[in-house]
Amino acid sequence: MITKEELLSKQIGTISLGCDKNRVDTEHFLATLKQAGFLFCEKAEDAEIIIVNTCAFIESARKESIQAILEMIQQKVINCEKLIVTGCLVQKYLEEIKENFPEVDAFIAISDYNKITKIIYELYNLEFPENAIESKENEKLAKNYCFNRITTTPSHYAYLKIADGCNNLCSYCTIPSIRGRFISTSIEELINEANELVSKHGAKEIILVAQDVTRYGEDLYEKNMLIELIHKLCEIKDLEQLRLLYCYPEKVTDELIAEIGSNPKLCKYIDIPLQHVSTPVLKRMHRRSTYESIISLINKFKTSSIFIAIRTTFMVGFPGETYKDFKELLKFVKEFKLSNIGVFTYSRENDTPSASFKKQIPNFIKKLRYKRLMRILEKIAIANNRYFTGQTLKVVCEGTTVNGYYGRNEYQAPDIDGVVYFTSNKQISIGQMCDVMVTDALKYDLKGETII
Repeated sequence: MITKEELLSKQIGTISLGCDKNRVDTEHFLATLKQAGFLFCEKAEDAEIIIVNTCAFIESARKESIQAILEMIQQKVINCEKLIVTGCLVQKYLEEIKENFPEVDAFIAISDYNKITKIIYELYNLEFPENAIESKENEKLAKNYCFNRITTTPSHYAYLKIADGCNNLCSYCTIPSIRGRFISTSIEELINEANELVSKHGAKEIILVAQDVTRYGEDLYEKNMLIELIHKLCEIKDLEQLRLLYCYPEKVTDELIAEIGSNPKLCKYIDIPLQHVSTPVLKRMHRRSTYESIISLINKFKTSSIFIAIRTTFMVGFPGETYKDFKELLKFVKEFKLSNIGVFTYSRENDTPSASFKKQIPNFIKKLRYKRLMRILEKIAIANNRYFTGQTLKVVCEGTTVNGYYGRNEYQAPDIDGVVYFTSNKQISIGQMCDVMVTDALKYDLKGETII
């Protein structure tokens, strides 16, 4: 039996897998633990208590989560005392993983994040003090504590999750069965959180995320409130940039396009997950778009007087996708040359309607189509990057290389897009904004030098 003081001296390490929305969840429960007085370490391998926040979106994500659990089980042989697994894998497959991982000390569903501190106390046979207050001992992470989050991103940017769940019910997607229906966070809460991300974390850029950012507010206010939220966030004095991820094409309105073009704080960038362009495929996906509506939407961006980078994702090998459907997708990407495109092959997920669809595509055809599309996209990416050659871009420094630095411009989101490699005659700090003249275009990245 240990004392409360001994428990609070133990180091907690976390592994957060999956999307940036999962990262925000991790940051929230880390704050809960800090408020109770727990200490943290940077590497899970050095921890006495390890928490793995899992992803279960598709098969590859589940495999990654399972591999992480297995690796942390090995840590229990070395120095880990308690292993906790939480997140989407637990939410959807609790009984299966309980049976397969008896070494795990606790499984915590998404809906029980607020109980995480109490559960740790119980693992050590201690009574949880309901009036637990924030400890002043954890000075290492104290500077990152803001609102009800401990931020894990570099200080110059942060994610703001504006809603959870999804109502789109795409036939291939597991999110509604894991996260439930779409639920917006109130504007008041989001503004408070964003203010603290800027004032305490030091964020210059805030990235709005949700399964469907463009649906924001419809459940809570009975009307779409995304643009009003954008306006209120842009009133934050020291916030320099706001970025929009995961905007469903059906709800990208003329008003939103105009807002992106005219609002000086909005990055000239939008993430629109199209998934496909063939109308028959989109119909089977239970998407509301058609080939014609997608063409119309993209043309609105292309004819805008302001350049707006469009990021999207495409899925190949969806059940019933014919060669004609695939050729239509190839034709589209060649014609419109969108700024950033991610590609993945269809994953047949149990408990989704598409799992029972006829005409499932063999894996070797999925891979062939994936490779063919990627070869085309590589050429388009280089051509798109050449557009910036000779231009001077605002670039935020993200790190150092052997010969200089790398960073992002407003047309690049963290982790998912390319970067700008650049040199400078002066020392540049992480998070510093620089004027960089683009001198060369790489496959997915840019090269340049600072303008003094």
